Formats: sequence, C-alpha cells, structure tokens
Amino acid sequence: MPSEIAALNPNPEETLADLRVDIDRIDSAIHASLIERGHIIERLIAVKARLGGGSAFRPGREASMMRALAERHEGPLPLDTVESIWRIIISTFTYVQANYSVHADISGGDPAMRDVARFHFGFSVPYVAHQGAKGVINAVAGPANDLGLLRAAGGAGAWWHDLTAPDAPKIIARLPFVERPDHPAGMPVFVISKPLADAAARDIVLHALTLERWHGALPGAIAALGGEVAASAATAAGLAVLAALPGSVSAEKLREGLHYAGVPFVSSAEAGSHAARFELAKQA
Repeated sequence: MPSEIAALNPNPEETLADLRVDIDRIDSAIHASLIERGHIIERLIAVKARLGGGSAFRPGREASMMRALAERHEGPLPLDTVESIWRIIISTFTYVQANYSVHADISGGDPAMRDVARFHFGFSVPYVAHQGAKGVINAVAGPANDLGLLRAAGGAGAWWHDLTAPDAPKIIARLPFVERPDHPAGMPVFVISKPLADAAARDIVLHALTLERWHGALPGAIAALGGEVAASAATAAGLAVLAALPGSVSAEKLREGLHYAGVPFVSSAEAGSHAARFELAKQA
C-alpha cells in the first residue's frame, strides 16, 4: 500500500534518477517472478508425469485468467499490451511443458492470421502456414500435440464437419477472448486441438448441422435457443451450418427447436466448444 500511495502522490523533490531506480527494481521483480514461474512449471511437469500425464492445454483455466486480468486492469498501460504479454507467458510456458506448433489456415490471407498467432502465442511457439483448413486439421490430427487456427467466419468450405468424429480434432477456444473495438489482432478465429478429456471449456458448444437447404427461419430458431449461426457453406449433401449454442442446450433440444421452426434438418454432431467471450465494451 505505501508504494501505491507513493505512485499516486509523487514526491515533488524526487529526480529522474530516483524514478529509474524504482523502474529497475520493478523490472527485476518481474523477471524474478517469471523465473519462479518457470521453476513451478518444472515441478508441474514432474507431478503430471507421476500422475500419468495429461494435456498441457487448459482453455477453461486460460479464459478464467484472462477474464480476471481484464477486470482488474487499470492505469495508462494499454490493455492490448497487458493481454498480449500474459497470453505469450501462458502459451510459452505451455510450450515449455510440451513442445507444440501452431498451424494456421492462410488461404484468406497471411498477415491477419499471423498477427493473431503472434499476439496470442508469441515467437517461441513455431508457426506453420497452410493453404486451406484441411491441411491444418490433418496436421493437428497427427502424432504431435499441436494447435490449429481456423477463421471463425469467411473460410472456404464446411471444414467443421471434419471435426465431428469422436477422435477428430475439436474446437477448444475462440480468439480473441477479450473482445473490444480496435483489437490489434481482432480477426475471429477458432483454435482446434486433439479432443480434451477434462480441460475443455463448455460455455459455448459448436454444432455441425446438415440441412436440406437454407431456411429463413434458421437464424431465428438458433437465436431463440440463445445461440447464433457461426458459419455456413453449401455442400453436395445440402447446407452445412456451424451453430454456436450455450452449453446448457442439448443436441436434442436443438433438434426440437429446428423441427418446431420448420427448418429442413438432416443431422447434427458436435464439433467442439469454447469459453464464453469477455466483451470489454459491455462492462460497467
């Protein structure tokens, strides 16, 4: 508390040299904390090995950490900077636990996707570009514990149907998590990984739907269940739709809602889930 009071009520006699001493002290403390965090990660790796392993990706925990960070942030330092620093800390220490690469579909353009990857994962985690969603999904399905980045909207084809088999990769997150106007890496993307047993965040569940054709009642039927149409694409079997719904809405309730609205429904399967987004602009 005394240091906080001093920061708000500076001594009129202090000099630039005094302030630089304080900055150096804080920088040393930050570095020492990162070193300490690294030692704790070493212990975490040992505990996980003793318990038989487990996924290094914890999207629910990451969302909780980022929500708390955004809620408590104040002062002149932009939230963009703080969010990116913490995202890189989380992603890099996850990389220390279990090396992984981030595979990205750049068929819609590389610069925006690269910005998303670097903002959220930094430069320590390898970045691998692919021309199309299929290459990303195949890479994530391979033997390594990699992640994939796919555009949440505007991508080509109904790639989400390749995520519906039980052992296929699944959507585990949507970025950016902290949504706000003018986000420096604001292009919406889904993160996919191999299925997570107990670490998945299920605030929002993604349903891959197959319809006979587009029906005007579809958006309203999804909205009535508290969800939205995240993406759609024409296929040989009809219309493929990716619907994002609250985790409390069961697949059966979804089918009932579509049937009641008269939507020509064929089939549905789960394609993954993610934490509810934190929309900063809506906070009081």
